Amino acid sequence: MRMRALRWLAAVLMTVGMTAGAITPASAEQQGLTVLSFNIHHAEGADGVLDLDRIARVIERSGADVAGLQEVDRHYSDRSEWADQARLLAKRLGYHVVFGANIDNPPPAKGEPRVQYGTAILSRYPIVDSSNTHLHRSPDQEQRGLLHAEVNIRGERVHVYDTHLAASSQADRVEQGRQIADLIGDARRAVLVGDLNAEPGAPELAPLDRTLTDVWPAVGEGDGATLPSEEPEKRIDYVYTSGDVTPVSARVLDDEPEASDHLPVVAELDLG
Repeated sequence: MRMRALRWLAAVLMTVGMTAGAITPASAEQQGLTVLSFNIHHAEGADGVLDLDRIARVIERSGADVAGLQEVDRHYSDRSEWADQARLLAKRLGYHVVFGANIDNPPPAKGEPRVQYGTAILSRYPIVDSSNTHLHRSPDQEQRGLLHAEVNIRGERVHVYDTHLAASSQADRVEQGRQIADLIGDARRAVLVGDLNAEPGAPELAPLDRTLTDVWPAVGEGDGATLPSEEPEKRIDYVYTSGDVTPVSARVLDDEPEASDHLPVVAELDLG
């Protein structure tokens, strides 16, 4: 009788152990999300070489599930060989993609595509909706925008935003920061990435800091500097999250600094 009871107990413990082993990793996988922010400088590296494959390699090595890219050319000019960089990167990586055209000019000749420049979001997961909102612009400034992709991540909707704030006007950045905070509002499971052209504590970031979480002070490794890529001194590339998303880790990727004039930032997030 005692031997039979021991066999029964061993079988129960084995079953519980197998069940726990099956559930725990799957549960952790369902909650995790890796995001990347990368200003790719139209794939022209710090060494002056145009190399879109190098950009793809950096993104691939990052392990990003979702990547927000800035300074992306789409049939823009011979500086990027008139390529649709967003589409080519998505094809090479096997990702879904949306593009936000902030510069959108007529084609150079009839029948050719429009000349565009802006931001892109790449995702391993399906993008079910997207929009691009142009932000405030003074007459002498370049048009900037907020690209929004609604991503279906294992049955959960996650709002991913990508932006690139004005480079030479703090007044424009202040207004753009306010607009972005209003546009994101109280969206659940929201992630904002981008080149904000402002260092931590700058007034243009105050609306974002009030409503979102800058992941770097919470979990970042090192000082987070991303510019210039080969000897970084400034932290101007960010990952922000809504309050219901928990930052787990964040780091700057510096294994191929010549790929762009910025280094990319990658963050591990828990969607909860």
